[in-house]
Amino acid sequence: MARAFARKKKGREVRYTAKLDAVERAVVAGLMEQVHDLVAPEPEAVVPGGPGAPGAATAGAPHDDFDAIVSGLGGLGMGVSVSAEDQVPDDRPVPADARSFGDRDPALERLLPAGNRADDQASAEFRRLTEHGLRTRKARHLTSAIAALRAPGSGVELDERTAVDMVVALTDVRLVLGERLGLREDADVDRLEEELADMDEDDPRLHAMSVYDFLTWLQETLATAMLPGDTTTA
Repeated sequence: MARAFARKKKGREVRYTAKLDAVERAVVAGLMEQVHDLVAPEPEAVVPGGPGAPGAATAGAPHDDFDAIVSGLGGLGMGVSVSAEDQVPDDRPVPADARSFGDRDPALERLLPAGNRADDQASAEFRRLTEHGLRTRKARHLTSAIAALRAPGSGVELDERTAVDMVVALTDVRLVLGERLGLREDADVDRLEEELADMDEDDPRLHAMSVYDFLTWLQETLATAMLPGDTTTA
């Protein structure tokens, strides 16, 4: 059973630890990888022999043990998908370019909101000036959080900087998963819970909502442990 994040030590040596089993870590990391693929800026051309080239060392490369666990799960995220292709009804095609400034994946609108919703031209200019940097920062937070979840051991241990990365990454995953579940207002949560009460146990939304609740709990325990003066210790 998962154990909430708690603070260890103080000052520069502070650490935030949680107990998550291999499956729980794999589920969260798998969803973060899907969101990373959604939000990351287009990769630059690979220079032969340089970073990203075949054979080059990659920061945060997956550990063999973690990969073995994930490979046995039947898909990253334990069957919970945040990809646009898995959410769009059959009669409505997925936009050819989900990264475009026009008709694109609504989950991206949650992650990368318009600077001016009343003025399309101003909004497009805002995106042109800020979106690449925002995507890069979000991708960096997700990469850091994934590496922490993949680290060897029976739990998760974060320093101050990685804890911030984890909070931001969990926020973005919850935004995307919430969009897929239709959770855009507080009332939507109550509506979906009422619907789930009458659903079959094999309905994928039931599992997705359970994962969403778990992510919410995990984020709240970490954010609480990070509060100044928090007395919760491991």
